[in-house]
Amino acid sequence: MQKHIISTNKAPQAIGTYSQAVHVTGGSTVYLSGQIPLVPETMEMIEGGISEQINQVFKNLTAVCKESGGSLNDIVKLNIYLTDLNNFPVVNEIMAQYFDEPYPARAAVGINELPKGAQVEMDGVMVVKEDSYSF
Repeated sequence: MQKHIISTNKAPQAIGTYSQAVHVTGGSTVYLSGQIPLVPETMEMIEGGISEQINQVFKNLTAVCKESGGSLNDIVKLNIYLTDLNNFPVVNEIMAQYFDEPYPARAAVGINELPKGAQVEMDGVMVVKEDSYSF
């Protein structure tokens, strides 16, 4: 097994010991690391409330998906972490703007705290055509 690390400057750089995404040779699965609402150019949290944070997370995921040879619509499993589960309806509303049906499988988990004081983080698993990314 050989891992290919995926990295783009159009999404926030890793702030720890992880890669933005990993593709395993011989397959079509890409594992997307969690994205919080950091603005890639400044590595600072987006200003505003939960709606702005959710939109920024989807923009960051979009950039990593694109660098991986896919799109948000290629995500088959999406995990959402919220510091306040009362924001779940906002996630649904905004997610509908970024995804086409059929939607991916999804989990939403309420947690106590996220890095840098973020209110939302998302990670996922994406399936792309095997020849969509050249290494």
